[in-house]
Amino acid sequence: MAFDGISIAALCSELSDKLTGGRIAKIAQPEKDELLLQIKSTEGNFRLLISADASLPLIALTEENKKSPMTAPSFCMLLRKHISGGRIISITQPGLERIVQIEVEHLDEMGDLRRKTLIIELMGKHSNLIFCDEEGKILDAIKHVSALVSSVREVLPGKQYFRVDTMGKPDLMEAASKEQLKAMLEEHLFAKAGESYKAIYQSFRGISPIMAQEICYRAGIDADRNLEAGGEEGKSKLLLTIWELLESVRSKAFSPCMVLSAEDGVPMEFGAFSYRIYEKENTQTYESMSAVVLGFYGKKALITRIRQKSADLRHITTVALERQSKKLQLQNQQLEDTKKRDKYKLYGELLHTYGYMAESGQKSLEAENYYTNEMVTIPLDPTLTAMENAKKYFDRYGKLKRTYETLSVLVEDTKNQKDHLESILTSLDLAESEEDLVQIRQELAGAGYIKSRGKEKKQSSKSAPLHYKSSDGFDLYVGKNNFQNEEITFKLATGGDWWFHAKGMPGSHVILKTEGKEVPDRAFEEAGRLAAHYSKAGGKDKIEVDYIQKKHVKKPAGANPGFVVYYTNYSMLVDGNISDLEKVTAVEK
Repeated sequence: MAFDGISIAALCSELSDKLTGGRIAKIAQPEKDELLLQIKSTEGNFRLLISADASLPLIALTEENKKSPMTAPSFCMLLRKHISGGRIISITQPGLERIVQIEVEHLDEMGDLRRKTLIIELMGKHSNLIFCDEEGKILDAIKHVSALVSSVREVLPGKQYFRVDTMGKPDLMEAASKEQLKAMLEEHLFAKAGESYKAIYQSFRGISPIMAQEICYRAGIDADRNLEAGGEEGKSKLLLTIWELLESVRSKAFSPCMVLSAEDGVPMEFGAFSYRIYEKENTQTYESMSAVVLGFYGKKALITRIRQKSADLRHITTVALERQSKKLQLQNQQLEDTKKRDKYKLYGELLHTYGYMAESGQKSLEAENYYTNEMVTIPLDPTLTAMENAKKYFDRYGKLKRTYETLSVLVEDTKNQKDHLESILTSLDLAESEEDLVQIRQELAGAGYIKSRGKEKKQSSKSAPLHYKSSDGFDLYVGKNNFQNEEITFKLATGGDWWFHAKGMPGSHVILKTEGKEVPDRAFEEAGRLAAHYSKAGGKDKIEVDYIQKKHVKKPAGANPGFVVYYTNYSMLVDGNISDLEKVTAVEK
């Protein structure tokens, strides 16, 4: 989602607490539409990332230091001239506008105390960073907007800065009491037709569509129906819900969170408060809004980049999987046809026994099946004798028997190849880095689906399994691909450790390290949830997971990477929610 006014209110609160009174030590412009400020305050040293990029506008505290160009852009030079070494007086947000104002106090060339304001407008394609003096006159902007571009407002040096209010929406934060809020809702909202959630976000500033749906959900009204459908009771609940939300914003009672899809772990939303409408998805809470923002966009960017880079591997694997699936289907049909072999064998045996009863030119023979005591009709070729018909049936039986024996081996091999390719597709879904993709490419090359790259033959991937801590302090390891599955199962784990895997489907091996200690039930359940989450069925509510001590897990000779067998195991039904588990780091090689 884009920033809404409530998310920005949470960010302003955080930035104000940490940066107010701090001095701007360094100013850099690493990208065309981006600033990076280093600020020293009583709370510590911070880096403030500000971006006016049309596709990714944001402001957040970051630990990352970006490389700056050799020659600083003119906007960066202007900021250095005026506010480098300046002290931050305030960081504010006007109402619930998608605007952050950083007021800085500094000394000018004459040694006089002056104040300047850096205004960050986070408005999608209209985002901008505007630098103004005490009178609100624009000194410069990171994006110049002329009258040719906008007939509403020019953003150019020398022009007076003002906020654009083309929609005429009121600001909910202006309601100082429930009575004022009720009057505001009656004037601007309750009379509107159409879906309730649309009416809410179209009526007021700073409310995003998803927050409007959340308000409806908390108020217990149907977001897709007209407000009038809820009657006076619905309006009263809506009034109370919005008032409670405003009070939370005023008291800065924020609970930053990110919502991840329970199915594939992809970031769906972030916000300053927990979303109750996403109770079926995985919600991760954070200590700061900056961490949420950077985490959300970082994960989004990572997933997008990895999916782009894995597109060729996914295509190769998918095409190979389709071929193996069609091949398996054809082989199974041919195998089904060989089931007639036992019937032909029986016909041959019965003709050997009762053939003397057949007359010349007879087209069939009725004989008793001495295995079941039932009568059987045996078709005959009238041009052949009974013994010649028997030989023909025995020949058919022998041919089908040989076909069955050959096909049984081929079907098993094709099924193994199909299962292997499905496991590689799951590994591609779990890949988190380019190093993970290197291992998957090596696996495909080893299986003969692609040619090995010269560099990758020598390259040792730095990709490592995932490492979690259970609530009781036990180490849990998760393989992200078949190579890592083998590593944790046969190198990292010892005989007394426990091994987990989603039953009958591609997925990660999970190892619960016992260190010789007694393992509580909770640790078993958490390891099972990891195995469920990192499997093909990770988004389902109930997933069956097998678990067994590692010493009972074996790998057949010549089997594909990650393929194991076990014969006696326990099972549990779990969901794939791992939001409460602590992720430590990748295993060091």
